[in-house]
Formats: sequence, structure tokens, C-alpha cells
Amino acid sequence: MAGVNSARGYDASGRRDAARERRRGIVLAATDLFERKGFHVTVAEIAGAAGVSPETVYKSFDGKAGLIKIAFDHALAGDDQEIAVADRPESRAVDAEPDPRRKIEKYVTSAAPRMQRAGRLMIAIRDGARTDATLHALWMQVTAQHLAGMEKLAHHLEDTGSLRAEVPVDHARDTLWTLTSPEIYELLVLNRGWSIDRYRDWIIRAIIAELSP
Repeated sequence: MAGVNSARGYDASGRRDAARERRRGIVLAATDLFERKGFHVTVAEIAGAAGVSPETVYKSFDGKAGLIKIAFDHALAGDDQEIAVADRPESRAVDAEPDPRRKIEKYVTSAAPRMQRAGRLMIAIRDGARTDATLHALWMQVTAQHLAGMEKLAHHLEDTGSLRAEVPVDHARDTLWTLTSPEIYELLVLNRGWSIDRYRDWIIRAIIAELSP
């Protein structure tokens, strides 16, 4: 009987692994299509690119809006692990950095690759939100989370003496929110063809010039 139970356990584990790989494949296919075609891409196109049925996409992700949310979360984090960005080593390194300017450099150096991975998806969500009510709610959530993150960073800069004394926290928050927005990435990288390194360095200089002591 022990052998039977072991075989069943192995089969169940294999099925879970296969389901995880299938889910990952759908997310990767959807990410590529959302980035190239926007939210108007069809579930049938995504399913075809992933090699699954449209029904599988609907059942696995609660439709197209659910799928783009998962794709965005994975792109932002850089993987599908359930670890918040704030709890990752690069974020903790920003918190621990004592030098105000180095703190900004470390933050933007970690944030720029996140925008490179997730920026096109943010734009697809933003543009799709104009005509899709579900996506509008998602876009409001994404922008609210971004603003909250920048408010937390602004307070951190103030609390650690990394914010110029005459700069109010709400001004710092709004400056950070603007400079790290998908619109700035869209203008400079996607429209003007800046490299990600040039974009990163410009953001660093702009934040330091505006906020640092």
C-alpha cells in the first residue's frame, strides 16, 4: 500500500508541476501579446500562442482582465514568487543605505528594470481602461498602489534625513510618483528611444536635484 500511496503522491505532484508550467506559459504568451497589441488582443489569440484552449485561459485566470493583472504582477516582481517587492533584497538595501544620494541611486537602479519589465503592461492596462470597466478598476488600483508606494518612500526619505529640509513630504511623493510613472517611461524609452541606462541615470539625477539635501 505504501508503494501505491507514493505513486499517487508522485502523480499529484507531477500534475501540479504541469499545471504550474502551463500557467506560466499562458502568462508569458499573454505578456508578449499585451505588450505588442494592447488589451484588445483576444483570449483566442493568447490561447493559441500558449498552446491551450480559450476555456483553459478563462478558467485559470478569470478572463482577460485577471490574466493581465497576473502578468503585470509577475513582470513587476520579475518572477512568480509570492514575495512583495518591498520584502525583496534590493528594497531592503535601499532602506539600509545611510547616504541620501546613494539611497536614491539604489532605489532607481532597482526600479528601472521593474519599469522595463512592466511598463508596457501598465500602458496596456491604462489604455484598455478607457473602454473596459473591469480594467478601469484595475488601473485605479495600480495607480493607487504606485502613489502609496511613493508616499511611503517620501516618508522614509524624510525620516532618514534624506529629504531636503524645505521640501514637503507631499511634494516629494508627487515628484517621485511623476518621475517613476509609466508615462515618463513611455515618452523617453518607448517614444524617444532612450536606453534603459540613460533613462535610469536621468531619473536618478532628476530626483537628487529635486529632493536630496
